[in-house]
Amino acid sequence: MTKYIQIFIIFLTLSACGQNATEMKTPENANEKFAEFIAKKKFVEENFYPGIADEKMRPIFTEKINQIATDFKTVAESEKPTDKNYQEKIGIGLSRFANVYLELDTEDRERVCTYIEELMDIVELASSNGQLNKFMYGFDPNELIKEK
Repeated sequence: MTKYIQIFIIFLTLSACGQNATEMKTPENANEKFAEFIAKKKFVEENFYPGIADEKMRPIFTEKINQIATDFKTVAESEKPTDKNYQEKIGIGLSRFANVYLELDTEDRERVCTYIEELMDIVELASSNGQLNKFMYGFDPNELIKEK
């Protein structure tokens, strides 16, 4: 099952690469915000999130999220960051959850998506190109709208 999820996420990443890239300007305080993001404790109870379902998975999930943050930081520091570079890193990051996907309950999957949205906000990335919806729900509802 996890192999199929990995293959699916890799396919999504490759299909996102076929679109034109838009060069982005990295905000001045991005490095500071990345450092704050990586340092904060993750998967803890806050707002409507009850906290991680399985406490032993916290360090594993945290490491995977922090790796996405590090990947974003690398893109942000590159000579010409583009939206597609960030979207590629989202796809790679989500694929890292394939081997633990069944350990993620609904709230934990939502929290993963929320953390990625926080990273997107740091670099002012407007869209994951449907990848977060596909991770969360197995499909992108926006594609259904386009088909109608």
